[in-house]
Amino acid sequence: MASPAPLVASISHQMVALQTLQLLQQEWGWGEGPGAPGSSRGPDHVPATPAHRPGPTRARLGPGRSEECRGWRTRNGGAGVPASSPEVEVVRGAEGGGELLPFPQARRPCTLARMAMRSALARVVDSTSELVSVEQTLLEPLQQERSFPIHLKDSVEFRNICSHLALQIEGQQFDRDLNAAHQCLKTIVKKLIQSLANLPSDAHVVACASLRQILQNLPDT
Repeated sequence: MASPAPLVASISHQMVALQTLQLLQQEWGWGEGPGAPGSSRGPDHVPATPAHRPGPTRARLGPGRSEECRGWRTRNGGAGVPASSPEVEVVRGAEGGGELLPFPQARRPCTLARMAMRSALARVVDSTSELVSVEQTLLEPLQQERSFPIHLKDSVEFRNICSHLALQIEGQQFDRDLNAAHQCLKTIVKKLIQSLANLPSDAHVVACASLRQILQNLPDT
């Protein structure tokens, strides 16, 4: 029986990436409420806390939740300020104190560019979730029966790209990181299809069909 360890490790990295992206959606208010991208995710998808952002950073509640996401913003670590207050943001200085700064203007209007970015992020989140599901339900049983190549470094790179993406604000670097995540995810799926190409079983046909469906949801950008 072949060892599923490389595939399990690959899935683990992809799940970290997925949780990071889901947290990003929630922080920006793009993953909550009916119809919002990512809102179909179940309660088991617990966001992971991205790496510490150097310099000023949004204050968070608990394991990776923004103060803003709960509808309150904290003033200097003290009492909360209702979300209906003027747009302010808590930032921490080197001494650990907090001060209120305006939110970036780009976070307010829902421009065509922001709508496109929101859609692109949701596409990567949904495709990553589908990939993890296919790997867990179809590929893991196949791997236990017959070994096929797993390119673990691609999943590690995908996780790292998503972690870097979560540290960005809207702008050119965010767009570049989002596009890099999109392309890396496509690479992972394509290599899995290639790895399964020569397996003589009906199960691999079903798995390949599911993987090709994911590719269709990741068009060239």
